[in-house]
Amino acid sequence: MEFFRIRKDIPFMRHALVFNAISFITFALAVFFLLTRGLHLSVEFTGGTVMEVAYSQPADLAQVREAVARLGYADVQVQSFGTARDVLIRLPVQKGVGSAQQSEQVLGALKASDPSVQLRRTEFVGPQVGEELVRGGLMALAVVVVGIVIYLAFRFEWKFGVAAIIANLHDVVIILGFFAFFQWEFSLSVLAAVLAVLGYSVNESVVIFDRIREAFRRYRKMSTPEVIDHAITSTMSRTIITHGSTEAMVLSMFFFGGPSLHYFSLALTIGILFGIYSSVFVAAAIAMWLGVKREDLVSGEKKKEGDPNDPNAGAVV
Repeated sequence: MEFFRIRKDIPFMRHALVFNAISFITFALAVFFLLTRGLHLSVEFTGGTVMEVAYSQPADLAQVREAVARLGYADVQVQSFGTARDVLIRLPVQKGVGSAQQSEQVLGALKASDPSVQLRRTEFVGPQVGEELVRGGLMALAVVVVGIVIYLAFRFEWKFGVAAIIANLHDVVIILGFFAFFQWEFSLSVLAAVLAVLGYSVNESVVIFDRIREAFRRYRKMSTPEVIDHAITSTMSRTIITHGSTEAMVLSMFFFGGPSLHYFSLALTIGILFGIYSSVFVAAAIAMWLGVKREDLVSGEKKKEGDPNDPNAGAVV
């Protein structure tokens, strides 16, 4: 399915150096903000008090959030838990205030708005649990990265594996850089979004790499930049359909999903936009700089370029 077909290849690789320079500057800024500002970690990582309360009717999350904010909690997570009547509240650690005191204060503020509210459970999440989550998240990220490199190296060629993982890490670091610069809350849902972006971005790279391999086999007189330009141009319609439909779903979560899905959908939006950019202007360009050529992808063929018995030899776009 195609919305349109571009007859003439767009010379993307002619400007590859400029786009790579932009990518490097953006990446460097993201690393700078990560080192200087750091991530604003949520209660799951830093520790705090978790409360579960129940209402006699569907809870108004905005009202609950406002009541807790009046107690001086700037960073608090409020979300439905199980049913619309059950609410989960995560409170950050406060110096000099114990977990029991926090839960009593919050419950008192909630009862002032609705006397029917009941406390189901309260528990303290220690920093040790947060450290385990950080280690687990980093390990999951490392496993995904190694898996992507191995997969691409076996399916295509090691140069594509290196190019794709640089592009994917470029996306991840830029997402983290946005969260560090704006000090948006980094929670487990955001970590899940980052891992999803890795898989989503590599899918786009695989499509382009597969088209590059196909073009190398079909158009034997094309140079490597021309082959890459043709591959990217021929997948543009597919890219617009795929990313457009995905972004429409993500934006619906962003606008209508409430605060609990706000940063999750925001991370996905950043990842999708930069994923398109990195697949075209980072992964493909790096593969070109690494010297990928027809012989790397088309193995075992004995026909030489210009062989009169080869119907595809000398084919042009």
